Amino acid sequence: MTSPCILIIEDDLDIANVLKMDLTDAGFEVDHADSAMNGLIKAREDHPALILLDLGLPDFDGGDVVQRLRKNSAVPIIVLTARDTVDEKVRLLGLGADDYLIKPFHPDELLARVKVQLRQRTTESLNMGDLTLDPQKRLVTYKAEELRLSPKEFDILALLIRQPGRVYSRQEIGQEIWQGRLPEGSNVVDVHMANLRAKLRDLDGYGLLRTVRGVGYALRG
Repeated sequence: MTSPCILIIEDDLDIANVLKMDLTDAGFEVDHADSAMNGLIKAREDHPALILLDLGLPDFDGGDVVQRLRKNSAVPIIVLTARDTVDEKVRLLGLGADDYLIKPFHPDELLARVKVQLRQRTTESLNMGDLTLDPQKRLVTYKAEELRLSPKEFDILALLIRQPGRVYSRQEIGQEIWQGRLPEGSNVVDVHMANLRAKLRDLDGYGLLRTVRGVGYALRG
């Protein structure tokens, strides 16, 4: 079986080499780009399983890279940053990053987060009535029509469909989808749920998503 390929977008060669060594020792294939533009080219041409993205790139900001990637790709993105502020974390998650690590970090934590992101995308297809979710293809259909979701909307739906009828609290969704890294009082979960509801409604699936006031969300089983 071919090992997953991880693309490192990092202009500091010393950091990139350390990351490459740690990931290679863990059994991954690793590619490297030293600028945002080279990273976008490699991401488009080589289709990595996951991207490790530094924010402080020489040509343009890593946040812009996330936005450009999200225009046509659901590849998991873990941002590596020294910017440890709530506003910056919320901005990155809102742009479409799946996770982030604050520099400096321990190699074991990096490997754990990489494995979590890859594991979320390698499970079997899930079905609930006319709703079908394929984690490997990152594809959702309802009544045979494709439901176009953002990466986080997909992950939320994948969480809910595994236990139809179960009510997940906002805190549980934040813990599972964002590894508990949402700031207290953030409305990011509610925003994503509203978007998901609207997209389901467009395919006559509005009633699929249930809101339990003051508790959380569920899929109607």
